[in-house]
Amino acid sequence: MNLILANTDKLMNIALMIAISLYLRMLLQIVGQTWVKTIAHTSTLLLLPILTYVITSVISGNIALSLGMVGALSIVRFRNPVRSPLELSVYFGAITLGITAAVSFKWLVLLALSVTLVAVVLYALQQITKVFSSKPFFISSFSEGNLMSTLHVVASAEVVELDESTLLSSKATAGGEISYTLASSNFDALRAIEVSLRVNSSVISIQLGK
Repeated sequence: MNLILANTDKLMNIALMIAISLYLRMLLQIVGQTWVKTIAHTSTLLLLPILTYVITSVISGNIALSLGMVGALSIVRFRNPVRSPLELSVYFGAITLGITAAVSFKWLVLLALSVTLVAVVLYALQQITKVFSSKPFFISSFSEGNLMSTLHVVASAEVVELDESTLLSSKATAGGEISYTLASSNFDALRAIEVSLRVNSSVISIQLGK
């Protein structure tokens, strides 16, 4: 009990880091980064700040130990491929969260508010662009960590609905047939397009993949 009372500030920092990590996880999910929903990514986001906080606290008062720890940590490498720059930034942010918690509570709160501000601004830009323009502010690729669904359509003539769709990723013509490929992380949007195309007489085949 005395040990817990003597380290109340450290326990509060750890609890706050867990809360902020969970908050960042939900924030990423809200803005469409579905890769963070896996147990591996969620646990990594929760553990990295705590691990970094403990390491920073341990070596902060010992120069010799700090140098030895830097050498030891330099051999640590991510063997799992990082699929997007954002994923790498999230990991680096989690490490920064742990370092900040060991140095200053105010900087820890400022870091959380800054990340929130960036997410809100980018989300607002995307929504404003959707209202005033037919094209989205951002585009999603298969390598950005989003779970993408695809719709492949083969038609005997051009389909205006597909040509004007913001989800259109490729269009090819071969042997008198036109092949369309649409991609989106929103499966329901592609499903709605598929349903509307069923009554189109020029459509030869439709394939919806998730």
